[in-house]
Amino acid sequence: MERRWMKVNDKEKMKAVIEAQPDDASYDEILRDLAFERMVERGLADSRERRVISHEEMGRRIRTWQK
Repeated sequence: MERRWMKVNDKEKMKAVIEAQPDDASYDEILRDLAFERMVERGLADSRERRVISHEEMGRRIRTWQK
């Protein structure tokens, strides 16, 4: 039952993002904003669960991409 509640909650969040769009928003703009909202939610959840790395570690990882 809880899973169904979560789906309704997700649906309501999506509706809120869509309804906040201007009337002339394109499909791609709406999808981009939905994806952004999801990324922010995931980042906040990671932070709450302490699934984070330091700035130094992130810098090290980025430097390995440049090789």
